Amino acid sequence: MEISDVAKQSGIPASTLRYYEERGLIRSTGRRGLRRLFDADVLERLGLISLGRAAGFTLDEIAAMMSPEGPRIERAALIAKADELDEKIRQMTIMRDGLQHAANCRAPSHMECPTFRRILRAAMTGKISAKGSPVGLTSRKG
Repeated sequence: MEISDVAKQSGIPASTLRYYEERGLIRSTGRRGLRRLFDADVLERLGLISLGRAAGFTLDEIAAMMSPEGPRIERAALIAKADELDEKIRQMTIMRDGLQHAANCRAPSHMECPTFRRILRAAMTGKISAKGSPVGLTSRKG
């Protein structure tokens, strides 16, 4: 199948497909003129790549799990990524709770709210990273 067909069926732009090929994640089987040709099984491989990306794996990590014969997915890598996701969910839940509290706080101003002051202190001391991940905060009412 031509690269345009793969792009249409997978929803992945042709430029990304070319990049994936350059990175060794997928392989074309030849060319028809200037157009790359792929076997139909490339769609399954692209599905695995998309699933890996959605789970937070880098392209390098995904490439390490791929071989010409098929995926070599180590269960330990899946467990480690699941643990990372659990931590990210915990951190994002704390951040969400803080934002909801700030939006609904009955204190006259945010600066008078003990919860907001605690979050502000955490930001001032680097316990909230530049990416917004709260580090060392716990969800508390107040």
